[in-house]
Amino acid sequence: MRLTHAPLRIIIGAFFLNSGLSKRSLEGEAAAGMHGMAVGAIPQLRQFPPDQFAKLLSRSEIALGAALLTPFVPSLLAGAGLTAFGAGLVQLYLKTPGMREANSLKPSQAGIGLAKDSWLLAAGLTLVLDSLAHKRRFT
Repeated sequence: MRLTHAPLRIIIGAFFLNSGLSKRSLEGEAAAGMHGMAVGAIPQLRQFPPDQFAKLLSRSEIALGAALLTPFVPSLLAGAGLTAFGAGLVQLYLKTPGMREANSLKPSQAGIGLAKDSWLLAAGLTLVLDSLAHKRRFT
């Protein structure tokens, strides 16, 4: 891990680790609500029952958080994971009704929380692109 990547990786990694750990016991209505919102944006997730989806989401967040926090995991790999997760969240924002103002990308009041997840996509892309540019300069 490059020192310049440490602030992004530590802060976002800690956030993901905490988020994943807090979802470990998600069941019932809470899992169903989260699953329903995800299925609205990514219909393929319908194949997972809500409780199984919640466990998968929890484990994914824990794994991503751990990868970001572990210094020997290359930033290219950690950034690729963050980019994929961030892209899924942006898709959720774009496809969930009521998250945006009509005919606009501007978030509605209800969509501000999801719109902010676009920063995770940008952070992931930054790690990936910087890693690729750094490799190109020294090879």
